[in-house]
Amino acid sequence: AAHDAVDAIDVDYERLEAVTSPHEALNGAPDLHEDAPDNTAFEWEIGDAEKTSAAFESASHTASVDLENQLLIPNAMEPRAAVADYNPSTEELEVAMTTQNPHLHRLLMSGVIDHPEHKLQIRAPDVGGGFGSKIHHYADEALAAWTAKRVERPVKWVATRSETYLTDAQGRGHETHGEIAMDDDGNVVGLKVETEANLGAYLSTFAPSVPTYLYGTLLSGQYDIPAIYCEVTGAFTNVPPVDAYRGAGRPEASYVVERLIHLAAKEMEMDPAEFRRQNFVPDDAFPYETQVAVAYDSGEYEKTLDRALEMLDYEDFRERQREAREEGRYLGVGFSAYIEACGLAPSELAGQLGAQAGLWESSLVRFQPSGTVTAYCGTSGHGQGHDTTYAQIVANELGIDYEDVDVVEGDTDEIPQGMGTYGSRSAAVGGSSLVKSSQKVVEKAKSIAAHQFEASEEDIEFDDGEFHVTGAPDRSMHITEIAEQAYLAHDMPDDVEPGLEATSFYDPDNFVFPFGMHAAVVEVNPDTGEIEFERYVAVDDVGNQINPKIVEGQIHGGVAQGIGQALYEAAEYDDNGQLLTGSMQDYAVPKVEHIPEMETDSTVTPSPHNPLGVKGVGEAGTIAAPQAVVNAVVDALEPFDVDHIDMPLKDEKVWRAIHENGGER
Repeated sequence: AAHDAVDAIDVDYERLEAVTSPHEALNGAPDLHEDAPDNTAFEWEIGDAEKTSAAFESASHTASVDLENQLLIPNAMEPRAAVADYNPSTEELEVAMTTQNPHLHRLLMSGVIDHPEHKLQIRAPDVGGGFGSKIHHYADEALAAWTAKRVERPVKWVATRSETYLTDAQGRGHETHGEIAMDDDGNVVGLKVETEANLGAYLSTFAPSVPTYLYGTLLSGQYDIPAIYCEVTGAFTNVPPVDAYRGAGRPEASYVVERLIHLAAKEMEMDPAEFRRQNFVPDDAFPYETQVAVAYDSGEYEKTLDRALEMLDYEDFRERQREAREEGRYLGVGFSAYIEACGLAPSELAGQLGAQAGLWESSLVRFQPSGTVTAYCGTSGHGQGHDTTYAQIVANELGIDYEDVDVVEGDTDEIPQGMGTYGSRSAAVGGSSLVKSSQKVVEKAKSIAAHQFEASEEDIEFDDGEFHVTGAPDRSMHITEIAEQAYLAHDMPDDVEPGLEATSFYDPDNFVFPFGMHAAVVEVNPDTGEIEFERYVAVDDVGNQINPKIVEGQIHGGVAQGIGQALYEAAEYDDNGQLLTGSMQDYAVPKVEHIPEMETDSTVTPSPHNPLGVKGVGEAGTIAAPQAVVNAVVDALEPFDVDHIDMPLKDEKVWRAIHENGGER
């Protein structure tokens, strides 16, 4: 009926010229907005232009590349949806919806539909993926809520996949010129980047931050580069808003850096692995201040490189590569030394970057009288395994069984405030908040235990869930027994209230910086352009790992998405601005047979910026994989003098790159 109603509406449109490329938008296309001349949303820079120019002038060698980081369409398992239910007698409105940030949506929706925030409940139960596209406040969910109030009946709305392709925020969309400079010894002395960023027709939630602060600040990569300068121009175009997509600026930065590093190694006639090693930030330089305004927390970059080379049996591969070329077969290996800033949180820094809000996280840990625990957190999981990870964190702090911890997220009536899940922040910020709340619970329980033992708090020790008096281990009580006493509350210290729970708001003082080395091994058929994976190796350092299986799963999923970008996916538009890849029939999401078996390992360099020593893992694979694949293909095609091919590396595009250079040289 709703579709029939839409069909009955006649709309007259005034046809205007469309533009979908940021470069074209900035160079003579009709203005989309009167207050944005030349379709320029902003002009932004970071680094030292004068110092970088001097570095290039004195350099002995340079390399450059023009590349595109194509527009991508998020493809979460579940499309956006909402069910709104209004109770006119209480004026309470409940909206169950697919969101990564229920509390932000409550605040914004309250204003949009003019409904009191304290009578608006947002729930996000078991959301089927997000990848950034479900952070934002869209009109559809607000309209469902408004309609439920209007008709005083429950209203359900579910987007079709084709609708999400046209309306959900897309990702990436950069056109970039990059240059790198080296001295005679192969040391990188400078890097400069000019990027035109597609922002779509309107600015979305994080849109200006993604191609600026989340991009330009990561252009040092894992390398000790003494001079860096980056200019970014944001462009309005006739495509959906472009915003955060798994990685959000970090994949774009890593892609630029690692493509330039590959070309620089070729220019210097050096092995690409050893060129990277020579230019890594040394282990003793941490915390390391880059030339683009961030301070890396900790790192041992050579360890991940060495482990990847060992797993590849690198010297043997190079010998096999030479032998294969003699037989007319073209093997290649591509490296990706990625780094990312995540654990998005430092509130003061977030404010300075234009967020106009802090990115702290809240939690509540509550013992029940029976000894079970409920842990509430303001993050909102949608496939990351928070129920498992958070339960492990709390159980470890309290010394109780993991099965006795129930985790609650994604409900604004249960959790007073929260900042949501994105930017690989949940363990580093939400998990750390749970640590603080758990520690407060232990401290309160300690005072109750001291009272029960008729001892001083200073004489009470806590270990693996047991309180005991120093030097008298036989005088002990388990924390679950203390919880019971806290609620019975007939024998308590004078200054201690009944109950056993604690709340914390955690705000770290810096980002965390996961890193790693990924390597792809491929074979390219020069007659067809077909790319076949031989191996994919991933060595990641995400700090301390709470649950290694979940870490591995996140790496696998991220790499699959990165391979999708490298080889298959692109949002393509015609000259009229019509989306050509408007369904899964045309937008090539990789299938299981397109993803190689992954060989994974890890090193552990704890972060000093949170009590867990974790660094975040949700976006690592997506950040690392694209350039590993592209570098591998370019390495395979070295005999054909192919230096670069823009993603996605579809067979025809690879074939043309080979034959436009006239075949093997």
